[in-house]
Amino acid sequence: CRGKCSAIQMELLILFDAYCLSESVIAAACSRVGQRVLHVDRRNYYAGNWASFTFNGLLSWIEEYKEAVREDWKEKLEEGEEALALSSMDTSISNLEVFCYASEEPEEEEEVNEAAAAAWSVPQTPDSEGEVERCLLESSSVEEEEPVVASDEASPASGPDAEETQGEAQQASPSPAERQPEPKKKITYTKIVKEGRRFNIDLVSKLMFSRGSLVDLLIKSNVSRYAEFKNVTRILTYRNGKVEQVPCSRADVFGSKQLTVVEKRMLMKFLTFCLDFEQHPEEYQDFSEHSFWDFLQTKKLTENLQHFILHSIAMVIPEVCTVEGLRATQHFLRCLGRYGNTPFLFPLYGLGEIPQCFCRMCAVFGGIYCLRHSVQCLVLDKESGKCKAVIDTHGQRISCSHFVVEDGYIGADQRKNTDSRQISRAVLITDRSILPSDSEQQISLVTVPPVEPGGPLVRIIELCSSTMTCMLDTYLVHLTCSSASGSAQEDLAPVVSRLFHTPASPGEEPAEGTEESRGPTVLWALYFNMRDTSAVDRSSYDLPSNVHVCASPDTALGSDHSIKLAEAVFRQLLPDEEFCPPAPNPEDIIYDGDGPQGEGPGFEEAAPAEGAGAQGGESAGRQEGKEAVGETKGAGDSVTPETGAGDEPSPTSDE
Repeated sequence: CRGKCSAIQMELLILFDAYCLSESVIAAACSRVGQRVLHVDRRNYYAGNWASFTFNGLLSWIEEYKEAVREDWKEKLEEGEEALALSSMDTSISNLEVFCYASEEPEEEEEVNEAAAAAWSVPQTPDSEGEVERCLLESSSVEEEEPVVASDEASPASGPDAEETQGEAQQASPSPAERQPEPKKKITYTKIVKEGRRFNIDLVSKLMFSRGSLVDLLIKSNVSRYAEFKNVTRILTYRNGKVEQVPCSRADVFGSKQLTVVEKRMLMKFLTFCLDFEQHPEEYQDFSEHSFWDFLQTKKLTENLQHFILHSIAMVIPEVCTVEGLRATQHFLRCLGRYGNTPFLFPLYGLGEIPQCFCRMCAVFGGIYCLRHSVQCLVLDKESGKCKAVIDTHGQRISCSHFVVEDGYIGADQRKNTDSRQISRAVLITDRSILPSDSEQQISLVTVPPVEPGGPLVRIIELCSSTMTCMLDTYLVHLTCSSASGSAQEDLAPVVSRLFHTPASPGEEPAEGTEESRGPTVLWALYFNMRDTSAVDRSSYDLPSNVHVCASPDTALGSDHSIKLAEAVFRQLLPDEEFCPPAPNPEDIIYDGDGPQGEGPGFEEAAPAEGAGAQGGESAGRQEGKEAVGETKGAGDSVTPETGAGDEPSPTSDE
């Protein structure tokens, strides 16, 4: 890109700065309908504040906010022009705090232990007991390589003496049922750093509603082919000092042991009403000006059911109005059953995959991408007041008709209204699940009601290793809430202390018999605040009319706001074009110069190579990691929005 951008002659150049979700969707939509797009970012990674990092990459990201660069751009201006400088650093992140609770001692015998385990250990599960016996028999007969010959004489392996020897061997070797499971290895900080590539840690913690705007757009645009997804397996809540599972689907309600028969009937009756509550206005119109909590109390629901509905199904605060609470409950219920037993999906390798998928679509249709290359200032025409060009961080002047920028790069001088909200975030690496179960591979959504009246509702998403976001024997836990005190650590530390065990000193082990009661042990923790500008409208920025600002992520669980914003900006750019029309399948593409595409071995051999070449934008390292998904994916575990639950996911590339 360097040295060529200013020489490219384009009828329309839409320039994007930063790869956040909204910008990536807009860029893909513009490129898909034939517009010339240049997408740059001063960072060295994709997705901006929506990014996913390896553990070592996250440590580098933390250090990044200590540096700032500004270049000289005054000599690039011409007569009748003025400059509008952008912020040299993303200012949306603040209050970064890191805590390490894992021991930092090195593991000297780790390689020896791993080699021994690979040679002799077999997973101790009921299905593998026969495999254990077979492996032991094969290993014991390695030295016996002579062919067995039939003979009337007693062989050395038969007779009374041999029977005594075999009996002694059986007594010395315990049966599979008697074998004790190996103690769980201690996870050290050295081990986490060594396995850092196993982690994909999201800056933003969200889930995808199965009938939400993002899933609908992925299906419509065919971008879903570039990613794979898993169902969230359970919904939990924190109540009376313990974590409980929330029955939300019909199967969960009737199979729940937490609810009485009367409570099950009451819950099903209320949820059935919420599905089409608009058809029964007489049920709620008297509470249109009252809170949803007041409405629930009039429905003769038990305290147990009120808690489940308010905090884990509607997922709203008690003060929200009745109609909004009913709409949230209705949306939750309508998303049930589309791809699984819960309304939510999560992309493998983290939420940062989604912006990259749209970036890939944009690149396939001609978009130009460049990392470590960004805009330093805007060049404004004094007569029209519009942005006519930009000057990048390498001193190049690039003409453009429209400029789309992330909110984090807008300076304070261009903000008329600086009153924005803050999101408190925490990322924890723990040694076990918040609610252990028979299946260790659980993806959980946990809601924690406000600790104090008027306090924030804390949302927790716990990810297991099968999501390709953390190493084996660990869990990645995301905590999110609206900031109340101004510091993420102050907002979320009380919740962490209630549900998790934070050692007083690195490497401290919990006392005997207290492990279950003290909760999972925190091995490493990161706290930070992120600015939420989702409520700030266009009039709050002092910018030219052809400069469009994409807001930062909001506190909502889904991504509806970002998708709606992307479509709104696209309508301003290209009001007569369709937003994100479906991309053609590779087998349907007819390339210039190709003859009639008939059947035959030549066509079948050439098509995969051409399709791969057209979309070869994915790094080898990430593709290698995606090939390993099949090793951890269970039957019916992964889903694709094109096919539904239980079907095999579509390939991540179009070979």
